[in-house]
Amino acid sequence: MKIKFSYLYILLCTVFLTAACSSKKEEELETPMEASLSLCLPAGDFLSVSQNNQRRIMGDPGQAEMFTLPRYVYIFLLRQRGEQWTVYDRVEDVLEADQWEKLRYHGRLQTENDSIFRYKRAIKYMLTSDRFNGRVYAVMSAKRLRFETSLSSVETLDDVLNLRFDASPDSIQRNVQHIYTSPYNYEVDGEYYGSFSSIGNNHPTVNLMLYHVAAKVDLKWNVADSVRIKSNPTQAVRLTSMSVRGLYNGWSYLFRPMENTVTTIPVPGYEISDVVTPADEGLWWEGRYYFYTIPYRVNNSDYFPLQLVMRTNELAGDGYQLTVNQPFNAASPFVPWLRADFRFTRPLKNETATITIAE
Repeated sequence: MKIKFSYLYILLCTVFLTAACSSKKEEELETPMEASLSLCLPAGDFLSVSQNNQRRIMGDPGQAEMFTLPRYVYIFLLRQRGEQWTVYDRVEDVLEADQWEKLRYHGRLQTENDSIFRYKRAIKYMLTSDRFNGRVYAVMSAKRLRFETSLSSVETLDDVLNLRFDASPDSIQRNVQHIYTSPYNYEVDGEYYGSFSSIGNNHPTVNLMLYHVAAKVDLKWNVADSVRIKSNPTQAVRLTSMSVRGLYNGWSYLFRPMENTVTTIPVPGYEISDVVTPADEGLWWEGRYYFYTIPYRVNNSDYFPLQLVMRTNELAGDGYQLTVNQPFNAASPFVPWLRADFRFTRPLKNETATITIAE
């Protein structure tokens, strides 16, 4: 009898020990672990201004493009279960202004040795130690964004990819150049570049490069010497002002920056009135100006239309009405840099023209 009791005692201890270990293992799998996210932005080099008193025009070599570094960050963390991607965590934070550093980039998400801004303080988020495939989608902005839907209602991958922000003038239009996101169709080795795997107790670190959600429009103008007639400016060809019309106005995609579509060109839409009104005589003859805007296309057209009004010779009304068509690739992860040069070679009256920019 004594032997049987000892055997039963040992058996019970083994069962309890196994159960305890199993419980501990399950508890470990459910225990969250901290992971980090490194955020970077592309940055243009700041070129030194020459010392020969040469006039510098916005956009010219030697004129630095000024960046307002982001203060607000919105992050969506997704996990894969079977074929489904669902949001398991959201991070909304205010970035510290003194935590940015400028350095040279080494990696696959940007041209080697390009300048970038990196946020030094890694963004922390929690992962369960259970194994799963994950994705990170991130947004950074210098101004707080207003979203079409509540962030708390963003629960699936489709919800994330269809998230839109208010790009109207009353909201963010004048600051769209300071909004950066991780485009959903940017892939490295056939996989979304914000993907990661959580394996056991490893702590995955995701390095994200975020890119402009707005397209850069770079305009240059030049008046031929033969029609400048400096002795009688009222008879010369000179630029007196320039405006931009029909800009995108409304809800704009965050992670699908090249998929904004309208049925017709917005009329009047958002307008930047007199973006250039040269007070300096030198700018009457030649100059450069750039701004940022949300790209869009009309239905299934192949172009992103940009409407300009260029007033010369103090013409009344709209002067030269130009539509610049930028080839539009909706499948591109990145918004375009639209560059257009205008050269005036003879005095003209009010005219309308369409210019198509070659790829």
